[in-house]
Amino acid sequence: MALKLYNTLTNQKELFEPVEPGKVGIYVCGPTVYKESHIGHAVGPVIFDALKKYLSYKGYKVTLVINITDVDDKIISEAKAQGVKTEDLAKKLTASYFDAMEKLGVDSVDHYPRATENIDGIIKLIQRLGETDAAYVAEGDVYFDVSKCADYGKLSNRRTDDQQETTRELSGSGKRNPADFALWKTCKTDDEIGWDSPWGRGRPGWHIECSVMSMNHLGETFDIHGGGIDLVFPHHENEIAQSETATCKPYARFWLHNGLTRVKTKASSGEWKNEKMSKSLGNIKQLSELLAEYPAQLIRFFMLSTHYRRPIDFSDEALQAVQKGMMNLYRLIERTGRLAGEDVFAEKCSLGLITEAAQTDDDKKFAEIIPQIQLQYLEALDDDFNTARAISLLYDLCSEVNRYFEQNRTRIPSDKNAQVLAREGTRMMVDLGQILGLLTGPVETAVESDELTSKLMELLIELRKEARQNKNFELADAIRDKLNDINVVLEDSPEGTTWRKE
Repeated sequence: MALKLYNTLTNQKELFEPVEPGKVGIYVCGPTVYKESHIGHAVGPVIFDALKKYLSYKGYKVTLVINITDVDDKIISEAKAQGVKTEDLAKKLTASYFDAMEKLGVDSVDHYPRATENIDGIIKLIQRLGETDAAYVAEGDVYFDVSKCADYGKLSNRRTDDQQETTRELSGSGKRNPADFALWKTCKTDDEIGWDSPWGRGRPGWHIECSVMSMNHLGETFDIHGGGIDLVFPHHENEIAQSETATCKPYARFWLHNGLTRVKTKASSGEWKNEKMSKSLGNIKQLSELLAEYPAQLIRFFMLSTHYRRPIDFSDEALQAVQKGMMNLYRLIERTGRLAGEDVFAEKCSLGLITEAAQTDDDKKFAEIIPQIQLQYLEALDDDFNTARAISLLYDLCSEVNRYFEQNRTRIPSDKNAQVLAREGTRMMVDLGQILGLLTGPVETAVESDELTSKLMELLIELRKEARQNKNFELADAIRDKLNDINVVLEDSPEGTTWRKE
């Protein structure tokens, strides 16, 4: 199967072919660490971590780079407001970001370069641009001359006069063109963070940092550049301009942009609406808060349940809806483990065992469904990395295995072949999920649980069982109903009684 990805540069899906056969380089714009990271800062890393996992599954050797912008006007301003050093604030927030990434299963990143660690390379690239007069000094700062880039605007399809000054760009009357952007910013005060350079003590502009960090780890031409859709202009446009002007080579071959995170809020009229998550609107959901409220595995499921190019509509209700679906998968894993008496996670699915175990006509029909869903799953990921479709197929497979359980309720306890089919069908579901970094461990990794809670629930289930055996149905029903009142559901099956939180 061939992977196709939507390339923002060409506005169409294209067959993915790496620069170097068998190897893939991915660069993703990471956070500017001046405030605690919010859910929007995690979307890109989760998506591209999952993409790397899939490319690795397909046999590629993948290098994933996510940068940290640890020097910036916003960081300087925030550090002054807090009365701390710029570098101390950046280190603190970077550590918090790394902690969140670890919890979310973003474990495939090869390099997290920091802007402050690449100052020498930044200076060298600016000097390289100066040799062709593409970089020039104006009022102490160094700017890139966009007129030196003939196809400036090819990513965003915007003209040069569309670019506006932002808080990241220092305005100056000495600029040649209104769209020219800063490569190096001279320190305005003695206590301002900075580094010595041929243009005086200062710090790099935002765009030049990413060009240097990406090319340092992936080369002057690499495969995939990722980031939020809000970075297309001016950030990614400017990266292309300065990089390709300096090297006279294509910069990134594929540009993949994920949708922004929106928050569901209630308007004054009483209607619900989705609005962009932003600090100005005061609707930010910090990652630390989110991870304190919900299991990290659920948040990862939630982010991958929407196609990466679409906006993610965040709300507690949306998370809870995904949680119900996710827990159906984990309940099947638990059910299979109890019935088969084996750890579902211990081995990979064997299609050979499925074929051998399928004896009856019903077995053979079920055995055919498993590789069919596997093929559809991989086809979904090959179609512009459609994780939303892929996850829906996990639910389909879960339903098929549960249906097989119900149809063979009396047969399974004593029939080894039926047990093998149910077990291998569940293992296929787990194997497919793990391609995206999902279903990576037992249910305890996906739900908030503790030993005391588990023991108390075992006690209540045992008391209810004894009450039913003694025909004290009033007490048995009371236990079930009281648990329902606190959103704990008991489920009876031939294999026993299990519980779950709604």
